[in-house]
Amino acid sequence: MVTAEDVRAVALSLPETSEKLAWGQPTFRVGGPSGSGGRIFAALADDDASMGVKCPEEERAELIATEPEKFFLRPGHDDTYAWLRVRLAAIEDTAELRAILLDAWRLAAPRTIADAHPEPGDASAEG
Repeated sequence: MVTAEDVRAVALSLPETSEKLAWGQPTFRVGGPSGSGGRIFAALADDDASMGVKCPEEERAELIATEPEKFFLRPGHDDTYAWLRVRLAAIEDTAELRAILLDAWRLAAPRTIADAHPEPGDASAEG
């Protein structure tokens, strides 16, 4: 089972990523000076059982319909944001976690950072 510590380790392994507490929760950000800002691409929930990730609004419904045990929205909160919730217990392994976080990272990363790191977090390069 994937844990909150796995989320932290994978998120922080991505280029120019930092962790910052916001709304009482750990958030993971790309770009910006270390510890100050950057664009949020993921956040752990306060119960460490799920995380939120950046996701295009037009893709959310299909993901939820295909895997409702894994993906969900927090009603009244995620409706108008490009954001999706993921249950950690439903993630198969750290490879799937890495793929989810990398997609979110790519959506949030400033173009200069994304272009400088076309294959960040490549599991084959990590051995």
